[in-house]
Amino acid sequence: MATVQFTAESRSDTGKGVARKLRAAGRIPGVIYGHARAPQPLSLNTRDFVHLLEKVSYATTVFELDVAGATSNALIREIQRHPYRKEILHVDFQELVAGEKVTVRVPIVYVGASIGVKEGGIIDQIMHELEIHVDPMQIPNHLDVDITNLGIGRSLHVSDLQLPEGIEVLDDENATVCTCAAPKAAEETVVTPAEGAVVAEPEVLTKGKKEEEGAEAGKA
Repeated sequence: MATVQFTAESRSDTGKGVARKLRAAGRIPGVIYGHARAPQPLSLNTRDFVHLLEKVSYATTVFELDVAGATSNALIREIQRHPYRKEILHVDFQELVAGEKVTVRVPIVYVGASIGVKEGGIIDQIMHELEIHVDPMQIPNHLDVDITNLGIGRSLHVSDLQLPEGIEVLDDENATVCTCAAPKAAEETVVTPAEGAVVAEPEVLTKGKKEEEGAEAGKA
C-alpha cells in the first residue's frame, strides 16, 4: 500500500462561480466525505497536487489529508477533468474508517516466463485490472499474475488466480484474464477449381493468323 501526505484547505463557499474563481487563482475545488462525517468542501493547490499525481498511482494510494491541522486517511474516488484541456476541475476524497473495507480497482502485472511463449505463443491480456474488496491498509499497488505454466491454447480465469489473503475479487470468477494464443503462420491461398467445373483454355490466335496470311496470298 502506498501512502502520501497532502495539505488541503477547508472552504465554506460553494457553487460554480466559486469553483471558477478558485481555479483562476491556482486552486482546485474538492470535497471529502464519508458515512461518519458531513461532506466538507476543500481547496487544493493545483501545482502541488498535479506534481503529486505524477509520482503515484492515485487509485490505490491512501492520502493522509491534513485539513486545518486535522488529518484524515482518504482515497481519491473521482478526478473530474476538462474535456479537452489538461485541467483538473474537481477532486472527490472518501474518508477511510479503520476496519471498514473499500472497493478499488488494482492493475494486473504478469510475472514468470510462460511455457507457451517459449514455444512461440503470444500472450493476449484480456483484463488489465481487477476490482477488489479490501481493508484500506492492505490495498496493493498491483496484483501479480503468474503465467509460468500457461501453455499454448490455455487461458487463465479469475478463479485460477492466487491472491494475497484478505483480498476479495468482485469480478466474475469465470472471466478470462489472459490467454496464450498460437502464432499466426503465414498461409498461401491456392485457388483450385470446384469439382466438375469447366476450365477455360487460353484463346489460340495461331489459326486466325494463318487465315490472314492465306487471304493475303490470294490477293497477290
